[in-house]
Amino acid sequence: MAITALVFASTLKANATVTKTMPNNTLTIVTTDTVTFIQDEDGGETVESRGFHQELKDRFVEGGPGFMGIVLLCLILGLAFAIERIIYLNLSTTNTKKLAENVEDALKSGGIEAAKEVCRNTKGPVASIYYQGLDRADESVEAAEKAVVAYGGVQMGQLEKNISWISLFIAIAPMLGFMGTVIGMISAFDKIQAAGDMNPSLVAGGIKIALLTTVFGLIVAIILQIFYNYIISKIDSIVNSMEDASITLIDMLVDYKNK
Repeated sequence: MAITALVFASTLKANATVTKTMPNNTLTIVTTDTVTFIQDEDGGETVESRGFHQELKDRFVEGGPGFMGIVLLCLILGLAFAIERIIYLNLSTTNTKKLAENVEDALKSGGIEAAKEVCRNTKGPVASIYYQGLDRADESVEAAEKAVVAYGGVQMGQLEKNISWISLFIAIAPMLGFMGTVIGMISAFDKIQAAGDMNPSLVAGGIKIALLTTVFGLIVAIILQIFYNYIISKIDSIVNSMEDASITLIDMLVDYKNK
């Protein structure tokens, strides 16, 4: 006997109805809607299937607005700092090889002032370091080298700005989750003590809510850790470029002075 099923997909935009007949009393439905209701034409039992976003929303609400809200705030602030750093670091990335070639050509053709003009028209920490070194080149190569080293430290501080906040949120998020779990477990044991009976259904809900805070805290920490590692690798790459460019600049100044 074949079964005719009506599938009602409940969404914010529209309701879709699908009728499908399957042999051997078997019905298989794959859906990406938020909520799907399956009911046979004889008025049988309704089956509800939730999507990922709806399930995530329900779990968040079950965890309680207190600790879950604080964990969500850690995620929002951590992502804000991470996105700001990523944008800044991408804007700070320059083609150091091309910059060195342009500065060298400017030194040969127009001297120190022409090379400084090239650096002024180029964005990024490497160009700033070049400018500081060229600005002291009239004194001596040693003075230029000291200026490059000193200003290099300043640029590294700019690159690492707000990184400590991201690492703070990575540490706080799971700690808040664990705290919510401990508090939830205490509440569950209080219910057991008040009832005077070890009934699993009495404390199952409280324990589940307590564990949800830990899960969300770990999820936030994992997400922010991925961004943090990317930012650190990007900073290391820019710092290596700065060091190589500094050595190249000193070599160019030595050749310029000798000529």
